[in-house]
Amino acid sequence: MRFTTYLSWIIFIYNYQAFRLKNKTLIVITGSTGVGKTETTLRIAEHFNVPVINADSRQIFSEIPVGTAAPTAEQQQRIQHYFVGSHHLEDYYSASRYEQDVMELINTQSSPIALLSGGSMMYIDAVCKGIDDIPTILPEIRRNMMDRLEAEGLEQMCKLLREKDPAYWEIVDKNNPRRVIHALEICVQTGKTYTSFRLNTIKERPFNIIKIGLNRDRDELYQRINQRVLKMIEDGMIEEALQVYPKRSLNSLNTVGYKELFEYLDGLTTLDEAIFKIQSNTRRYARKQLTWYKKDATFRWFHPDKIEEILNYIQTMISDTSKEVLLY
Repeated sequence: MRFTTYLSWIIFIYNYQAFRLKNKTLIVITGSTGVGKTETTLRIAEHFNVPVINADSRQIFSEIPVGTAAPTAEQQQRIQHYFVGSHHLEDYYSASRYEQDVMELINTQSSPIALLSGGSMMYIDAVCKGIDDIPTILPEIRRNMMDRLEAEGLEQMCKLLREKDPAYWEIVDKNNPRRVIHALEICVQTGKTYTSFRLNTIKERPFNIIKIGLNRDRDELYQRINQRVLKMIEDGMIEEALQVYPKRSLNSLNTVGYKELFEYLDGLTTLDEAIFKIQSNTRRYARKQLTWYKKDATFRWFHPDKIEEILNYIQTMISDTSKEVLLY
C-alpha cells in the first residue's frame, strides 16, 4: 500500500512538472545587429517583470563589452540579464552548452514567462529547436588543431577537411576558420565525420514559444549601423582592442570589429579604413542574419518602436495558448 501511495505521488509530481512547464511561454526577440533589440527588449522585460536571457555569442565575454554593444551597467540595473559578461575570452563555450544552460534556467524560473533576446542565430535555434548532440572537444585536440591552423594556414586545413569529411567540405564556409576547425576537431576526436553528427532533428520543447522579429527600412538600418560603429570608437573600442590584442588568435575574437582593428594596430590599414571596414562588414552580417530569419516562417515582424503592438500580440498569443492548454 505504501509503495502504491509513493508511486502515485511520483506520478503526480511528474505530471505537475510537465503541466507547469507546458504552461510556460518563452518569448524570443531577435533581429539584425543594430536594429534596436536592447531597448525594445528592456521595455518588454519591464512590462512582464522578467529577466532577460541574452542570446549573443560574443556579449558573454566580459573583456569586450564596447565592441559587442553589450547591455550597459545602467541597462542591467533596470533588468537582470543572464549570459552577459559571464565568461572570459579563453573559456570554451558553444551553442550546445548554451542550450543546456538556458533549458536549465527556464526550468528553474518560477515565472510563467521567460524572455530570450539576441542576434546569434545558432543560439536562438539551439533553444527553440535544439542542437545535435555533438561531443565536447578535448582541450588537447583543440590546441593541436589551432596550432596546425597557425602553422599550415586555412587553405591546408580545408584540404584536410575535404579528406576527412567531403560532404561537409562541400557546404562549409571555407573562409570561416572556426567552422572548418570545429569540423576537423570532431573528425579527429571521434574518428567519424562531422556530417554524421549533423542530424538537424528538431527537439520538442516543454514550453510554448512566441517569436518576435524586429526590422527597419534597409537605409534606416544601415545608417544606425554606421553611427553605432562611430559611437563604439568614441566609447573606447580601440582601447578595448589594445587590451585584448595579445589574445587576438582566440576564436572568441574572430569577429567583426576586432579583426579590422587588429589590422589597424598592426599598421596594415589606417583608422579611417578600419572604421569603414567595420561598418561595411557589420552591414554584411546584418544581411546574413535577415537571410537566416527568412527561413523561419514562425516569426512575427515589427518595427522596434511599436512596443504597444508587440505587447498586444504577445498577450493575444499567450491567451490563445492558455485556452488550448485548458481544452487539452
